[in-house]
Amino acid sequence: MAASSNRIMLGPLVAAIDQGTSSTRFLVFNAKTAELLSHHQVEIKQSFPKEGWVEEDPKEILQSVYECMDRTCEKLTQLNIDISNIKAIGVTNQRETTLVWDKETGEPLYNAIVWLDLRTQSTVERLINKTPGRNKNHLKHKTGLPISTYFSAVKLRWLMDNVEKVHEAVLSHRAMFGTVDSWLIWCLTGGKKGGVHCTDVTNASRTMLFNIHTMDWDPELCKYFDIPMEILPKVRSSSEIYGLMVSICLQCLGDQSAALVGQMCFKDGQAKNTYGTGCFLLKNVGTKPVMSDHGLLTTIAYKLGRDKPACYALEGSVAIAGAVVRWLKDNLGIIQTSTELEELAADVGTSYGCYFVPAFSGLYAPYWEPSARGIICGLTQFTNRSHLAFAALEAVCFQTREILDAMNQDSGIHLSQLQVDGGMTSNRLLMQLQADILCIPVVKPSMPETTALGAAMAAGAAEGVSVWSLNPEDLTEVTSEKFEPQINPEESELRYARWKKAVQRAMNWETTEPVNNGNGETSIFSSVPLGFYILGSMFMLIGAKYIAGQCESE
Repeated sequence: MAASSNRIMLGPLVAAIDQGTSSTRFLVFNAKTAELLSHHQVEIKQSFPKEGWVEEDPKEILQSVYECMDRTCEKLTQLNIDISNIKAIGVTNQRETTLVWDKETGEPLYNAIVWLDLRTQSTVERLINKTPGRNKNHLKHKTGLPISTYFSAVKLRWLMDNVEKVHEAVLSHRAMFGTVDSWLIWCLTGGKKGGVHCTDVTNASRTMLFNIHTMDWDPELCKYFDIPMEILPKVRSSSEIYGLMVSICLQCLGDQSAALVGQMCFKDGQAKNTYGTGCFLLKNVGTKPVMSDHGLLTTIAYKLGRDKPACYALEGSVAIAGAVVRWLKDNLGIIQTSTELEELAADVGTSYGCYFVPAFSGLYAPYWEPSARGIICGLTQFTNRSHLAFAALEAVCFQTREILDAMNQDSGIHLSQLQVDGGMTSNRLLMQLQADILCIPVVKPSMPETTALGAAMAAGAAEGVSVWSLNPEDLTEVTSEKFEPQINPEESELRYARWKKAVQRAMNWETTEPVNNGNGETSIFSSVPLGFYILGSMFMLIGAKYIAGQCESE
């Protein structure tokens, strides 16, 4: 009787599928209190077939969703919570990652090309070279975006040009394109047996095919990239019923927009920064788009209903944030876990003049420089792995400072504090460093799953579901922790100036035209600076070996 009573008192539940770059999660919330009741997480494998290429298996992504849903429902049942009270599921996802599948067989035609992927750099350069004045912002008046490897249109163009299965499926009218949300919704609502092929405005606005003013696919943009409009999903608002999955309503919202909603940034001027694989600072600018003059993106923040107006955001996107932790762990082996990074950095409390620019995928906002590459500089014989760990954390904070400065310049209104969320916010040293480098307080909610919460809020508020009110007076007040700056502004500015100097060293590292070695492969010497570096290193190693031999003989 007690268990039954508890189930009744909980009332309606809303769930969220949070499909990110490195993991998938399924989370269930109480729609009345916003309390997180249960969740499960599964890591996603990434493959790197060639340098600069990043892929994921669409089937593995889908299977991870099913696994997370099953395990979460098991946990809820063990807690005597009735899973039949789940009234809606919101989907939030890594946005620009690109998939193409066969609508007749339901099979993916290639791996998902992840947003970080750089294989389209030559395509981007060719497109920019065709524009008047070689202007990377040639399409920005319609899309709010620069022409970049980051966005979906160039990835889709690459698939059509280089994957025979995709090319054939497009010609025979069997191909479907989508970002991760479209793939999941299509599969979860029936797949080849009548699945719903759709996306929402926030995801569509990251493709370079969507007009952020007309709020629809743009025929001229599709013609520019030579992409047939028939393969594109239908665009819907961020809060409406798209379809049913075992009588549960589905809806979607791009991950960074979901975090903006989850942080309850519904007013013009409110902003949040999410620390995940990358780092994404979004500022709500209201119902009229604001174009940036300082390297930021203009994107759709959300459209919370079919008949509701779209709200826009300025966005600063950083490619590498949490990904640097994985790189230090998997590639260099200097840490075993992410918590070890914080411990190492805290041991020394300084980078000792070491600066790390993790431009593994070029530099995104505010530079949009695909030829940049990662560098570590300022090394001395005293530098050790703890200093490098500290420099890696500082790099995340410095990149945030750059995009916040650009945002302040564009809006003319300086943020008085920064709301934060995402996996890296569990690192308290990182949060303190961020406050020190920004010279403003950093505010972290006690419930860090704001991306999933935002997707659940939008799903629960959808017409026909209506179990979650988004009226300001009905929103649950979120408890939070505030990190105040602890260093003087002069020290902060000095460290930031040296970071900017390091960034300039990372620029223009790659040559634009690769050198072929005659076997159809690109030579490592296609980058002139890299070639000199490798040759120099070889000579130094040979010289050191020779000197060591001479010393031994003496």
